[in-house]
Amino acid sequence: MGSLNVYSALVVLFLTCGAAMATKENDQIIKDNNCETKMGLPCVLEAFTSIFETGTISSKCCGELVWLGKVCHSALVKRTLENPLFKDLSPARIIAKSIQTWNSCLALIDSPSPSA
Repeated sequence: MGSLNVYSALVVLFLTCGAAMATKENDQIIKDNNCETKMGLPCVLEAFTSIFETGTISSKCCGELVWLGKVCHSALVKRTLENPLFKDLSPARIIAKSIQTWNSCLALIDSPSPSA
């Protein structure tokens, strides 16, 4: 149960980490594209754990991530990395996982369903 609280706190930070800590460029991208309102909280949690921890992202949440858009996805990940709570993480590793998650979701969403 403790890990759920940690993940919940991380998701809140992912969504709302302080504007003072984020670059103006990422903040502007996030604001201009309404990035923080495009995904539901359960899918934000899945995406976050897929990128920042070890977890998977469902096809439903992949759909929400792709709908969010690559620009928003990248800006949110970069802004989260700027938070001091994540200073011990390897930015290169997180960016690589972010790209991997994005590409996997894009391939899943773009592939035709077996019933088609």
